[in-house]
Amino acid sequence: MEGVHRGKGRMSSPSVLFPARDTTYYVQREPQFFRDLHLDQIIEAITAEKSEYNLKPLYWRALHDPDAVRYRQEVMRDLENPDLTAAIKTFADKMSTVRRYLNAAADLEWEYHKKGWILEAALVYCNAVTTLAHALAAAPLQARGLLAFRDWLDGYLRSETFQSLSSDATQVKQALSEIRYCVVIEGGKFKVKPYEEEEDYSVQVEKTFEKFRQGQVESCSIRLPERAGMSHIEATILDFVARLHPEPFAALDRFCTRRVPFIDETIRSFDREIQFYIAYLDFIADLKRKGLPFCYPHVSGTDKEEYVEEGFDLALAHFLRRSSKPVVRNDYYLSGPERILVVTGPNQGGKTTFARMFGQVHYLASLGCPVPGRRAQLFLPDMIFTHFERTEHVRNVRSKLEDDLVRIHAMLERASPRSLFVLNEIFSSTSLRDALFLSKEVLNRLMELDTLAVWVTFLGDLATMSEKTVSMVALVDPNDPTIRTFRVVRKEADDLAYALSLARKHGLTYQQLKERLG
Repeated sequence: MEGVHRGKGRMSSPSVLFPARDTTYYVQREPQFFRDLHLDQIIEAITAEKSEYNLKPLYWRALHDPDAVRYRQEVMRDLENPDLTAAIKTFADKMSTVRRYLNAAADLEWEYHKKGWILEAALVYCNAVTTLAHALAAAPLQARGLLAFRDWLDGYLRSETFQSLSSDATQVKQALSEIRYCVVIEGGKFKVKPYEEEEDYSVQVEKTFEKFRQGQVESCSIRLPERAGMSHIEATILDFVARLHPEPFAALDRFCTRRVPFIDETIRSFDREIQFYIAYLDFIADLKRKGLPFCYPHVSGTDKEEYVEEGFDLALAHFLRRSSKPVVRNDYYLSGPERILVVTGPNQGGKTTFARMFGQVHYLASLGCPVPGRRAQLFLPDMIFTHFERTEHVRNVRSKLEDDLVRIHAMLERASPRSLFVLNEIFSSTSLRDALFLSKEVLNRLMELDTLAVWVTFLGDLATMSEKTVSMVALVDPNDPTIRTFRVVRKEADDLAYALSLARKHGLTYQQLKERLG
């Protein structure tokens, strides 16, 4: 498969994204159909605040095994526990701090300054891992992925590797924190000498000014920005202190030589993989608060009978999240031999939005994510093909019709009975007769393959070609055909109603013409 990086699956290192029997791999580029379905906008919004994790490739790979999908659904359900999610977010914050400390150390010039940040990073890492283990032990987990990781983490905490890392880091930190020294400044020079029980004048200063305190007052201190840098004077002082106290600094040297790098690869992978779930759940949380439903669909790799109740375009819902405009929800179902939804209706009536919703719910279901809708049962496609109108480019010497034919031919050549098609008003650039002929040829091919599809078209005849086709219609207001409801329902195509709608919009009905001519 093009654009795919494969890695070795490790039974001893569980993944929360893939069952143990699966070989983990990540797609390296965005699927071609993303833009047509506005999935690129959805994934961009989901990952916007998680740039450090490079999550997009995790959303570019669909799953085709129903059990692998359920594996992820289980993790999603467990993470709906707010206490567990809070604990994992705390872990992620600490791991982010670890990376920040290590990155800072890599850029530092002075040796002991660099090693000091490495030690701090190791201490934060040990705390993060230990705290996470306690949180997972207390959580009522059901997901296979999280249970396997919890078992692995318990073993890791008891391992000699982690025990010695945590013990060494704590001992080195303790020894360094006990160092006391004095800096004596004389003129333009300074010297560093051992601490010899000199008086701490800060205590005397606080005691002197204590009498001026009048109850609790707001602090006027200024929080200075945290910095990792060290001047050459500070570095020289540190070198002198190391000479005065060689043992603690020798222990720091040994720690950095023996224990670095210290981040376990399974911990690193978990830190990234779990963000796939956290990012998606955070993204839909605001929409759920606004009353939009999400559900875990029942998925199958064999059963093509499916339905969605109250489904909606997730990209549009995200766009309207700060608007007072309602998000219109639609239902559909396919039963028995039905495979292809043929959607007709007036322009700007919600047909394309419905088609995008159809493609989105299938793809999001194949990621193991909750999908927009109250209830859903969905087939897992092996590939998704989309055909939406493209803006003509001066470098493309083909006509629009020729381009449509080339594109659809390439798709049909690659398609299988498990594929899914989302077609949006193809062959609109040619005559009605030719468009109908070409559309029937393509539709026959889709029916031969027995693929699932949604086809937005102005050709109502396509809806009655076979028992595999279902007519769906974008409704207008019955009292005013120029008003769109954006509702799409199972209904026989009624081309006359849309002709009247267009005529009224442009002032061409009999009554309008009569009034104008009169």
